[in-house]
Amino acid sequence: MIKTYEGVAPVVAASAYVDEMAAVIGKVTIGEESSIWPMAVLRGDCNTIAIGDRTSIQDGSVIHVNHDAPFNPGGDRVVVGNDVTVGHKVMLHGCAIMDRCLIGMASTIMDKVVIESNVMVGAGSLVSPGKTLESGHLYVGAPAKRVRELTDEELGFLDHAAEYYAQLGARYKQEALV
Repeated sequence: MIKTYEGVAPVVAASAYVDEMAAVIGKVTIGEESSIWPMAVLRGDCNTIAIGDRTSIQDGSVIHVNHDAPFNPGGDRVVVGNDVTVGHKVMLHGCAIMDRCLIGMASTIMDKVVIESNVMVGAGSLVSPGKTLESGHLYVGAPAKRVRELTDEELGFLDHAAEYYAQLGARYKQEALV
């Protein structure tokens, strides 16, 4: 479901795939070859959500924002960069994730978090509000802690995962047209 809210419709690239059982609402942009899978919710009602190119938001994930308020001027939008894989049941709230990251299944990324490029967050992790996760590392736990540098193989996997989901989304999109 792609739904207009208060006169603002989501902007979805022609090459992106949005499953019919996902909800994309309001001030949301989705880049080229990205994929939004079943039961994912992207609710851009009181601020913006920007999803880059070749990024996958997998089944059951929720992305939401914070509204403008006296204690939080401007609120918090969500930005997810290019070539990001967001695993199943992930919660992203008012945060920024740069390019080439993997957010493990059932992780929670809180308000004002910045995840630099080339980062893996292990499944089930909780990234506390306001944290910055530095490029090139694996973070795990609740609260998430830096464990070690990513290997060359893991860095390569970031590209592989993004490409795989871009191709899978294209196949789903093609099937929907038949």
